Amino acid sequence: MQIATVVIPNLNGMKYLKDCLDSLRVQSRQDFSVILIDNGSEDGSADYVESHYPEVTVRRFPSNTGFCHAVNEGILMAETPYVVLLNNDTICEESFIEKLTEAMESDARYFSCASRMVRMDDPERMDNGGDYYCALGWAYARGKGRPAREYDRKKEIFSACAGAAIYRRSVFDEIGLFDEVHFAYLEDVDIAYRARIAGYRNMYIPEAVVRHVGSATSGSVYNEFKIRYSSRNSIYLIYKNMPVLQILLNLPLLAAGFLIKMLFFAKKGYFRVYAAGLIKGIRLCRRDKKVKVRKENIPHYFRIQWELWVNLIRRAVSF
Repeated sequence: MQIATVVIPNLNGMKYLKDCLDSLRVQSRQDFSVILIDNGSEDGSADYVESHYPEVTVRRFPSNTGFCHAVNEGILMAETPYVVLLNNDTICEESFIEKLTEAMESDARYFSCASRMVRMDDPERMDNGGDYYCALGWAYARGKGRPAREYDRKKEIFSACAGAAIYRRSVFDEIGLFDEVHFAYLEDVDIAYRARIAGYRNMYIPEAVVRHVGSATSGSVYNEFKIRYSSRNSIYLIYKNMPVLQILLNLPLLAAGFLIKMLFFAKKGYFRVYAAGLIKGIRLCRRDKKVKVRKENIPHYFRIQWELWVNLIRRAVSF
């Protein structure tokens, strides 16, 4: 019986797929399957995978349906207890699958476990050690750019980066799949937030190591597509997951956070793009998408709020 399904969203990933899929072939644990969801690639990468990796199931879409839709399709196709989401621009170390599944099996309260993502060009440096979310309305990668040796301990995080993380399949039935309104960016923070509200936890597992190129699909760290969707989704994420009283409590800090970001992107020449994204985010705020506050989850909201303040201090100290 297979224990996990690896889901790889792909858009013109020919440059990276061989190394990624080869690293899965030599995993120490082999009781898993692989699904590649192709979002309208035009570089022949889907054909390449079908011809060179017959063990991989390929699901094709004629155009780019977005990261969220792609991984949701993979999750729905999966028939295993766990689903591993993996970017196509990664190389997994040998015990990657083994360490993630072992961690998930150790505690039924874990919704997701993040891997130790290190830089492809400098594996001694961190790319992501899980994500934090703070009261400024900012999500940020834990440890980015810092020495990887400093992140060798298991730790609770706010959310796992969906570029290389494992998820408990049954929890999706409880809290829903990735929100396709996001299309891309912050969707992993959103689903982790929903899991936290429901009382689940997200962990960082340093023994599960993956090398990551980063921004392989979007093309660069800062670009109009990424800034537009990130700013849009940052508004939507707050509206959707925070009760009204929590939004009011955090409003001064949220306003400061968005102002700082606006000034930052204005300095880089992206003021209009960022502002347009915020406006679109406000328009996305629909009552039917808001997470309902349930009595049994109220203690979880208090714990989340405390983390938002703690993570703000962490972020301030890291500057």
